[in-house]
Amino acid sequence: MVKMLKSQDADFEQQFEILLKENRNTENDVSGVVKDILKDVKINGDEALLRYTEKFDSLTLTPETMRVSEKEIKDALAACSKETLDALEIAANRIRKFHIRHIPEDDSMTDEIGVALGVRWNAVEAAGIYVPGGKAAYPSSVLMNAIPAKAAGVERIIMVVPSPKGYLNPLVLAAAHISCIDEIYKIGGAQAVGALAYGTETIKAVDIIAGPGNAYVAAAKKEVFGTVGIDMIAGPSEILVVSDNKNDPAWIAIDLLSQAEHDEVAQCILITDDADYAKKVIDAVEEHLKTLPRAQIARSSWENHGCVICISDMAEAPALINRIAPEHLELALDEPRRLLSDIRNAGSIFIGRYTPEAIGDYIAGPNHVLPTSGSARFSSGLSVLDFMKRNTLIECDRASLAKIGPPAMKLADEEGLQAHKKSIGIRLDD
Repeated sequence: MVKMLKSQDADFEQQFEILLKENRNTENDVSGVVKDILKDVKINGDEALLRYTEKFDSLTLTPETMRVSEKEIKDALAACSKETLDALEIAANRIRKFHIRHIPEDDSMTDEIGVALGVRWNAVEAAGIYVPGGKAAYPSSVLMNAIPAKAAGVERIIMVVPSPKGYLNPLVLAAAHISCIDEIYKIGGAQAVGALAYGTETIKAVDIIAGPGNAYVAAAKKEVFGTVGIDMIAGPSEILVVSDNKNDPAWIAIDLLSQAEHDEVAQCILITDDADYAKKVIDAVEEHLKTLPRAQIARSSWENHGCVICISDMAEAPALINRIAPEHLELALDEPRRLLSDIRNAGSIFIGRYTPEAIGDYIAGPNHVLPTSGSARFSSGLSVLDFMKRNTLIECDRASLAKIGPPAMKLADEEGLQAHKKSIGIRLDD
């Protein structure tokens, strides 16, 4: 049975803290294995990469067959229905239009004493996109990771995707084609992350790695961070729905299950100000579970990690939302924007009764790669900024250096850094 909390109960704060501290990242520690794989790939390059691909994916490759060919991409496009390709194109265009608006502008100024200051932005040169492989593959993930990189101006985008026993999902290749990905390789796991980070004889190293994966991929991304940038380490999926009693319970129930069907350790939470309505949603969840193909997964998530929170007044909701800091937040209310100004922590916010979270997963435009496990308190979803970096610019002439140089020299002197002091003073000496 799903957990129920009531804000009026004496032990609510204690129970709510237990909910917040629940650890759903239950994967076994694989860091030792991953470190060995990465070291092997770093030293032995292609040879190690191909060896692990044969071991873990039952696929024998050579350096020449590692890369997906143009023929394989054409065959994949031919295997997809026109309706599906059209849907991918619509999604890609919407994602592209949204993200390109957020490319930051360069800035420059000259202050009152004549020092020229500025910021300029430029894209990283190469990005690696990791995509889970096999039959349970997600072309939407390809679009969401690759299109912001392309919009940012990344010159070279590489995709790695495991192809167990040689199987490549046609939709994944179609999405890669639509996203204008430059190179695709049939490799996955920690070894693929290592190839992207360190480079091999066949695969040139990249500057940043983005995209979801299993525990081995997540551990590998943690390990190579610093050698390359990474997007984030994503945990199990989450949704928090804030609903009044004017919504059809079946709508809210299926919204909750839209995340529960991802994974047994996904989390779905309902906040409502009507206890009787909460029971109707719980009953509707049971009805949906009778027909969902992934009902076993969804039920495990709902019963073990789901929660229904009953509050006395919707004014209580923002404080609870900010403490949960959910990946996805739905505000299914009459006047949802009235709560927005008090909500600080959420990956993506879905406003109103006709905005299910699932529309953001595919086609709305904003990215579906979002912070999980409370990290929305300090981080944001994937954007063009993840594939860009900024340079600050400073330019003094002799007159302006003469004005700010002496106090800088004083600070250098106080820190005992005489070369710093002299590098300024030597320019001011006649």
